[in-house]
Amino acid sequence: MDAIDDKILRELEADGRISNLQLAERVGLSPSACLRRVQALESQGVIKGYRAVLDRSKLGAGLTVFVMVGLSGQLKEDAQAFETAMAAAPQVRECHNITGSVEYLLRVEVADLAAYKHFHSETLGTLAQVSSYTSYVSLGSSKDLRG
Repeated sequence: MDAIDDKILRELEADGRISNLQLAERVGLSPSACLRRVQALESQGVIKGYRAVLDRSKLGAGLTVFVMVGLSGQLKEDAQAFETAMAAAPQVRECHNITGSVEYLLRVEVADLAAYKHFHSETLGTLAQVSSYTSYVSLGSSKDLRG
């Protein structure tokens, strides 16, 4: 990794659909050299993929809730069962195993408070592994670089 690779990655993060010609111009390389570098970053696993950034509110998911979840047990089976349940829940957009007073941080996207209440009671509220959860409703995001 060098300064040019860093520039390439920043440009691709900002616009994953940029043409190789435009990318090469922005980072100061010939198109062929730029393509070789991008391919090398892909083969090294630095670039894991490309995706569309969606406006979730236009897809009926206008409410984002961050949920801190504590598990009742510390066994591997408890964590695996919880993670399996979260993987199957379409409202859960991210599930992070974290350190601290609880085991998981979730990013949940739903249409509205009624939809979150349903998720809260019918998904989280039915899991024997869950001992506690605290919900934080997002009022907005001033910075969000997720691709």
